[in-house]
Amino acid sequence: MAQQEFDVKKARPIIILAIGIFLLILFARSTFIILQPTERGVVFKKYTSGLDVNNIKKEGLNIVAPWNDVIIYDIAEQQIEEKMDVLSADGLSISLDVSIRFRPKEYEIGFLYRTFRDNYVNNLVRPELRSAVRRIIGQYTPEELYATKRKEIEDAILNSTHSVLDTNHVELRALLFRSIELPETIKNSIEGKLIADQESQKREYLQEIAEKDAAIQITQAKGKAESNRILSASLTDKILKEKGIEATLQLSKSPNTKVVVVGSGKDGMPLILGNN
Repeated sequence: MAQQEFDVKKARPIIILAIGIFLLILFARSTFIILQPTERGVVFKKYTSGLDVNNIKKEGLNIVAPWNDVIIYDIAEQQIEEKMDVLSADGLSISLDVSIRFRPKEYEIGFLYRTFRDNYVNNLVRPELRSAVRRIIGQYTPEELYATKRKEIEDAILNSTHSVLDTNHVELRALLFRSIELPETIKNSIEGKLIADQESQKREYLQEIAEKDAAIQITQAKGKAESNRILSASLTDKILKEKGIEATLQLSKSPNTKVVVVGSGKDGMPLILGNN
């Protein structure tokens, strides 16, 4: 009996040490929190004030009171795709494949968790995206969606969705129509109209070029006619005789010229007679 009591006493420090190590490990796991680069944490003070939305823990090592919890949120950018059948302004069914990229606002994850907990994608992002797509597509015709106003429609859906997500602590990064499927008859009709419009624009362009070329030629012809008119008005008989004499003098210097008769030509102009 004494031997047994001796063994218990001897083992007591070991038991106490083991319990201490266990409590220390448990304490350390609750106190020292390591967050990855795309993770943020919000502190939940379960015995006092509850969720501390302003106390956001960043990546790396964080120290937290062991009686508090840390709710970890992934803030990495996410992408979802939604395939939808919606009605256009004239009641035609259109199949859309829309993708959206988003992420939680880093320093607002406490508010996001308080409202949607960790299911904000299905409870916020998807419903708001689908609602905006249906509402805005319903204001346009298939032709506008397929061709003439596609960018305008994308921007309208983007702005509408961004407005809602932004007030709910989510950052919208991009929105894109991946595909648009129309009834085949409508699609063929739109494509035929687009081809006709392109041909019409081409003809108008060629007509505009031809008209500009004609205008240039008319302007040049008018300029030439005006130049000739001014030149004719300036060439008097006296000037013509003077120019004729100058030309005769130049010709008289030629080795082929033999006789120059001054004043014997028509209007008193000199004559040159004889050559080799």
